[in-house]
Amino acid sequence: MAELELVEVASGLRFPEGPVAMPDGSVIVTEIFGARITRVLPDGTKHTVAEIDGGPNGLAVGPDGALYVCNNGGCFTPIDSGGALFPGRFDPAVYIGGSVQRVDIATGTVTDLYTECDGHPLRAPNDIVFDMQGGMWITDHGIRDAAARTSDLTSIYYAAADGSKITEVVHPVHAPNGIGLSPDGSHLYWAETLNGRVMERVITGPGAVARSASLDPSTCLAGLPGLQLLDSLAVDGEGNVCVATLVNGGITVVSRDGSGVAHYATGDPMTTNICFGDEDGSGEYRTAYITLSSTGRLVKARWPHRGLRLNFL
Repeated sequence: MAELELVEVASGLRFPEGPVAMPDGSVIVTEIFGARITRVLPDGTKHTVAEIDGGPNGLAVGPDGALYVCNNGGCFTPIDSGGALFPGRFDPAVYIGGSVQRVDIATGTVTDLYTECDGHPLRAPNDIVFDMQGGMWITDHGIRDAAARTSDLTSIYYAAADGSKITEVVHPVHAPNGIGLSPDGSHLYWAETLNGRVMERVITGPGAVARSASLDPSTCLAGLPGLQLLDSLAVDGEGNVCVATLVNGGITVVSRDGSGVAHYATGDPMTTNICFGDEDGSGEYRTAYITLSSTGRLVKARWPHRGLRLNFL
């Protein structure tokens, strides 16, 4: 097991997710159980960017400089266990429906862009990444309703940033969570939480992937043994898929060909996301920002590989 030297940037966050390292050195995160988006300054000072009903989850900056949010609709209820927060069961009395939203950073104005695709409601949109063309790839994690004894089969979507079009690209998918693109934009990756798998597809054009058979092993980049649940992810500058891993708490790094796997422990079983920033101004984006959600912390560490600057940042 590899090690990272973690430095706390901020604490007291209500299940942080979706970190975005901004050019000014701040990091913007969602707080799923705080129902808000928060900007964290380098000194740890926190400022509310916007208050959002439901469950703001994945976050990205779009081609217009605005924030784009995957809102899971409040599909999880918070469980406080000895001061640590965990996502609990689905409560239909709290759930408001899933959506993809735009947030004006300057004003905090929130606009709903998508709540359904071709008549199918978005259940619990989870994560988002923009391609070079300005389109956004989106995962819908779905809902597991224990009381109703149901579990959603969901999809990977591609959508325009102006709210004009959303397309279902991959279906069915099992609890997709984090999503990312290879450095050259030729491959799409997503993590399936409950299966513990990182999946991949070849991108053939904006919002299009190569067709594959259901039993095609090339669509699975890596499958992790035991009870390792996968959350959000980022792709670094070497093409490694760096996926936040639950239960054993850390970042699991899968090599670009799937042949190698390394785990960096963080000590928080709800390690949910990672992004890269250019804190030292070297242009290599060597600072990894990681959300430790059960303990409500944002931490940073020197990443052992080159990071990757996301589109439109």
